Amino acid sequence: MSIFECRNLTKCYNNLVAINNIDLSIESGQIVGLLGPNGSGKTTLIKLANGLLKPTEGEILIDGHKPGIMTKSKVAYLPDRDFLPDYMSVQQLVRFYGDFYSDMDFNKAGEMLKSLNIPHGMRLKKMSKGTKEKIQLILTMSRNAQIYFLDEPIAGVDPAAREYILKTIISNYCPDSAVIISTHLIADVEAVLDDVIFLMNGEVVMHSQAEAIREKESKSIDGLFREVFRC
Repeated sequence: MSIFECRNLTKCYNNLVAINNIDLSIESGQIVGLLGPNGSGKTTLIKLANGLLKPTEGEILIDGHKPGIMTKSKVAYLPDRDFLPDYMSVQQLVRFYGDFYSDMDFNKAGEMLKSLNIPHGMRLKKMSKGTKEKIQLILTMSRNAQIYFLDEPIAGVDPAAREYILKTIISNYCPDSAVIISTHLIADVEAVLDDVIFLMNGEVVMHSQAEAIREKESKSIDGLFREVFRC
């Protein structure tokens, strides 16, 4: 059974159609790129999956359930903006997550934090933007969730930080889970993708295996993206 499914999914904001009649099915064990320019509907789709928005029509399912209390324990979500209290220390943040999520893996969190050489007593407000984003990613990936939604995880950081973030994603998600990475920075993520979804104006214009795209189109995913979304 699909871990993530959309059936005739539509989301409107007054007269604006943000998601237009989408049908999607994603299996476990994949890293999926949700790719599209700004305003294509990526964040709206992820918010729908997390129950932060309600569909106008159709439905969205996480492991066969509509987003709600039942799916909170299955989904790990990294928003596209800072969301943690900046007065808290690293140690407090790890405990904070552990209080909320029973699937929090403290050993995994400790190993990833150790690799950054950040003192456990250091507060978030003392950190650079790139380090804050790494901390947020580490907390998200420390959960043993069934599906991870990462909304623009590399958009605001330098190339070295992007490499660390992608390495962290690959190394710490469960093979029985699915990871959905929303981004418009295709060249930086395409090497880790198993599956690719192109969104344009709230519609799926392509859903294919990454390797099939390279073989069929004889070009990189980034090259195809630039062609499809050319101004």
